[in-house]
Amino acid sequence: MSEAPVTPPAEAAEAPLGPIDTLAAAVLAVCGTRATRIDSLAAELAIEVEADALVEICRRLRDEDGLAFTVLADLSGIDYLSFGRDEWNTETATRTGFSRGVLGRTGDAARLSTEVPAKRFAVVYHLLSLRHNRRLRLRVYCDGGEPPMIDSVVDVWPGANWYEREAFDLFGILFRGHPDLRRILTDYGFIGHPFRKDFPLSGHVELRYDPDKGRVVYEPVSIEPRVLVPRVIRDDHRYDAALTAAPAPAPGKPNG
Repeated sequence: MSEAPVTPPAEAAEAPLGPIDTLAAAVLAVCGTRATRIDSLAAELAIEVEADALVEICRRLRDEDGLAFTVLADLSGIDYLSFGRDEWNTETATRTGFSRGVLGRTGDAARLSTEVPAKRFAVVYHLLSLRHNRRLRLRVYCDGGEPPMIDSVVDVWPGANWYEREAFDLFGILFRGHPDLRRILTDYGFIGHPFRKDFPLSGHVELRYDPDKGRVVYEPVSIEPRVLVPRVIRDDHRYDAALTAAPAPAPGKPNG
């Protein structure tokens, strides 16, 4: 008897896109090849945009009816100087307590001040669409060299004015086309940009009131630089195996 022909199973229908994937498809359709989707949390959408297309893409994201990102909720700078590296290697905690060890990594620490990534500075834009109740995050890497530069988006979202001044003050990022790029948080005559990874934690100068001069004076900082990672190394008898190990049960007799 001949065998009945086997019918191949019907192809499963493609699962419908979720709201984040649907938004990603709409954003990339507007941005074209000048933007790519990057990793983010499951309920968020992050897009990386080429620097020379930033203003054009931002204007499209604002004006497109299906997107309508009319609000710039926030703008911040990022310094990737030591991204993915640290100066300490932390051992895992023990099962019998909270002891752990923090060991210095001299090799990695020495490289932190010498290796500069090709893409060190970036600017992140957090956008909000009130019409569609959606959020979008854009990341743009600044032009290389010193100082880092990127186009201003004040003409797209006027509220970017103070945000860009803050990024300039703290990271030293210059925004081309900004109408009034001045420091906004640091003191008059402040030197350097305090949110850069190579800026010393204690700063360069300290101030105090001089009673002889009757005024506040600035002096070189006297605090010794240190790394703010707790060096916790505990070796005491409380965690000795002889004290923590439970006695073995007698043969043929249940424990306890």
